[in-house]
Amino acid sequence: MSLRFNYRSANEPAFQAMLKIETFASKSGLDKRLYEFIKIRASQINGCAYCLDMHTKDLRAMGETEQRIHLISVWRESGDFFTDEEKAVLELTEAVTEISKAGVSKELYEKVRTYFDEKQYVDIIMAINVINNWNRLAISTGMYPECF
Repeated sequence: MSLRFNYRSANEPAFQAMLKIETFASKSGLDKRLYEFIKIRASQINGCAYCLDMHTKDLRAMGETEQRIHLISVWRESGDFFTDEEKAVLELTEAVTEISKAGVSKELYEKVRTYFDEKQYVDIIMAINVINNWNRLAISTGMYPECF
């Protein structure tokens, strides 16, 4: 496997634009662990090894257990390892990442709104969007774990 090119240096303004969106999402007030769950689940769906490697390391550094990290991909079947709030966000992450399949149902919207107000809902959508953008950049340019 080889890196096609470094998009960061090939188009610095594009990279800076992505960093601005990332900064917005990371400073929104969303719980940091929940933000990493979003990044991991979207990266699993999109098949982004680079981002999965990065964000599982980040979550470990926050003190998250290996067991919960390994169960993110099967959160529905993992019993009580995730809170109802975390499950709602993971479900929304899946729906938004695969938006063309079924959109975001009214039921899912209402489930998420049980735990988050309108501003927080938008913050979550922005977090989902930014990791999907990073995944697409990484995959399209051939990034893989430790390629830099």
